[in-house]
Amino acid sequence: MTVEGEKKATRAGPARRAVVGRLSWGLADQAASSLSNFAVGIYVARSLGLTAFGVFSLAWVTYGVVLNVSRGLATDPLVVRFSGVPEASWRGAVARSSGTALGVGAVIGAACLVAGPVLGGSLGAAFAGLGVVLPGLLLQDAWRYAFFAAGDGRKAFVNDVVWGVALVPAMVVAAQVGTVTAYLLAWGGSAAVAAGYGCFQSGIRPRPAGAREWHRDHRDLGYRYLVENVGVSGSSQLRAYGLGVVVGVGAVGVIRGAELLLGPFLAVLMGLSLVTVAEAARVLRQAPQRLGTFCLLLGGGQAAGALLWGAALLLVPDRLGELVLGDVWHSASQLIVPVTLGVAGAGLGTGAAAGLRALAAARRSLRCQLFASTCYVVGGIGGAVVAGTVGSAWGVAAAAACGSAVWWLQLRAALREHHHSLPEVRTP
Repeated sequence: MTVEGEKKATRAGPARRAVVGRLSWGLADQAASSLSNFAVGIYVARSLGLTAFGVFSLAWVTYGVVLNVSRGLATDPLVVRFSGVPEASWRGAVARSSGTALGVGAVIGAACLVAGPVLGGSLGAAFAGLGVVLPGLLLQDAWRYAFFAAGDGRKAFVNDVVWGVALVPAMVVAAQVGTVTAYLLAWGGSAAVAAGYGCFQSGIRPRPAGAREWHRDHRDLGYRYLVENVGVSGSSQLRAYGLGVVVGVGAVGVIRGAELLLGPFLAVLMGLSLVTVAEAARVLRQAPQRLGTFCLLLGGGQAAGALLWGAALLLVPDRLGELVLGDVWHSASQLIVPVTLGVAGAGLGTGAAAGLRALAAARRSLRCQLFASTCYVVGGIGGAVVAGTVGSAWGVAAAAACGSAVWWLQLRAALREHHHSLPEVRTP
């Protein structure tokens, strides 16, 4: 080996260890987040029964829409443009980004409070409770993105652990009340504790007044990511509401119960850009020729993991399933195969999505997401019309496969464009 080759090998070792370290903290953080979400879902399903759990699930899906609005406007541009930058630049961006997330939570939270009395009943009360806790939920999520953009996933992990610890006494209190709203307040209130701790961890105070400046500087990405992200969660909400109309609110609880069984992988999919977009952006800067391979390993690993988990779920005895999900288990267990295939297909597509985000190919990723979301709604509701809850699950699985294929075709085209745009290196 030449001296130059030895130097490259010497640099490559620490670089690989740094990548592995950042991804490991990302996996640990997602594990903590997944465990909290899984525990909340299981606890509520066992405590409230199928119909009330359906109401809780509708509020949860709505939160997913709002979360993706916040990510599109506030934290996705942060990860794409401020990963691995000097600390001073990162701190200024995080103050404005987190302030934007807090502002989104306050505005949409107020709208939920207004909508609550209009809807009435347990659903209206649930939406009012969601409106109270939205600012804290979105700020907590913003800190996680900020820490991963800085390459410090350990702090994101600690923040999620704080949320999980605060969640325990809050859920005990909610159980004494026994309503959907009480559980929502416990879940979101404990997130507010973690959001406050995030200010202490970072030493940064959110600047809601900087939201307008943040939008102006990053509107080329922010608005496209907003539409793209709302396409993800909005399609889930449309499917949930459509399923409730076609089959009944209980069917929404059944689907949510089946998804809970795949909880660890669904949580990773929902928050994938937390780790992988920042890492893909680093790969693009340091070794752009490796971005395609990185995305393939990422997506393929997730799909394989989901398939293995789903296969293990098929071996779970009914007695154990009933212990975990209660009355929801019998109906949810019939959906394990289609829900697993849907998660595996979506997992494969997220590898390509991370690559498009890193390339800042917002137009291509927006087209992909709109196509995938349309397939999701058509498959989910169309399947429900044809074959009820089971048909909806199979329709979503087919939609995930179609969407994943389009994501990878667009990434391939974007990588080709990026390669042609690079200046040629002429040898003497």
